[in-house]
Amino acid sequence: MTASSPAERADAAPRLGGTPVHERLRATASVLAPAVMARLVEQLPAYEALPSEQLRGEIAREVDRGIRAFTETLQTGELPGEAELARISESSARRADEGVPLEAVVGAYHFGAQECAARVLAAAEPADLPDVLLVQHRLLDYLRLVSCAVAAGYVQERQAALGDEQVARQELLSALLEGGDLRAAADRAGLPLPAGYLVLALTVGPHPDELLAGVNHAVADRRKLRRLRHELQRRTDGELLSRLSGDTGLVLIPDGASPLGPGGADRERLARLVDQLGHRCGAELLVAAATAAPGGVADAARLVAEVRDVARASGRGPGLYLLEDVLLEYQLSRPGPARDRLAALLAPLAGRPDLLDTLRAYLAGGLDRRRAAARLLVHPNTVDYRLRRAAELTGLDAARGDDQLTLRAALAAHDTARHGTEAPA
Repeated sequence: MTASSPAERADAAPRLGGTPVHERLRATASVLAPAVMARLVEQLPAYEALPSEQLRGEIAREVDRGIRAFTETLQTGELPGEAELARISESSARRADEGVPLEAVVGAYHFGAQECAARVLAAAEPADLPDVLLVQHRLLDYLRLVSCAVAAGYVQERQAALGDEQVARQELLSALLEGGDLRAAADRAGLPLPAGYLVLALTVGPHPDELLAGVNHAVADRRKLRRLRHELQRRTDGELLSRLSGDTGLVLIPDGASPLGPGGADRERLARLVDQLGHRCGAELLVAAATAAPGGVADAARLVAEVRDVARASGRGPGLYLLEDVLLEYQLSRPGPARDRLAALLAPLAGRPDLLDTLRAYLAGGLDRRRAAARLLVHPNTVDYRLRRAAELTGLDAARGDDQLTLRAALAAHDTARHGTEAPA
């Protein structure tokens, strides 16, 4: 006669030597629970580090309940119900709040079930093979269900904790930007208030995936920003505060942890960081930077946002910009009659972006027509023609020294006025 399979005997209570396994397990309960506890402490450092009062109390009770629940599963073939699973999830959530790693919490249930199985299966004989298989079958079903309940409770608690932590950090960021009790906000966020911050305003270009038809652009954008956040955190010490969404963002790096260093002088290092961040997130970055004490972060944030916008409006490429890099454009971006008059000098070129771009390229390239041609991807003779045409229309000759400064100022005023970049009210 062939042995029946575990599936065929699913409703039967497994027996070893004629004795039901669950009865064997109950008979060893007095020594089984201490053995499980000893194994947890010996093989799981996180449990060894728990207070002895907690081990003897709550953890011991959880072990005892786990043994009884597994014994019930062996006897009836029924897995723990919703109430028991909810209790397991709550216990797991408490371990998460205490900082016990998830793998240790799951491992505790595995060690307990394995210890139970080892105790009863040690007396198994060859003739008991169908019952041994049934015990193993119920053991795996029990662990599968319990592990899911453990993970669910643990993850839910960690998500709630991370959510609270994130809210507290955003409150600190808001206090820095809008005013408030900075020390209290830092304490709620669990962060030390540094002597100062490196303040970054970013413009984030599109990832190549965002330009492809048929691709979910929202997903591509979120992936890009997630890589940017991760790389920023990986390359700096201390805890960042950030607001990143769409194509712009603000980042605060604690001073001393920032690439500019305590004195804010290492520009080259920060410029390399900007290049590396762009490479890792797969998008071009235009970044404006300044340093400030906590009480000056709000002003610094407004300044770097304006510097970023001025650099972008004036056609600057990706990279790092400080106020010193755009002094002329920044000053001319302030509203007033002088800016309007300067911008009006280029009104005859309205509708001729080719002439405006040629003027920009020629002036930015050190008055070198060949360099301007290479930048514009045209022949040098085309550059000459366009410069002559612009001079005819405006009366300003880019080759004449007296007109060059006026043209630079007029271009800056034109670009900033066109993009609506101006000082905040």
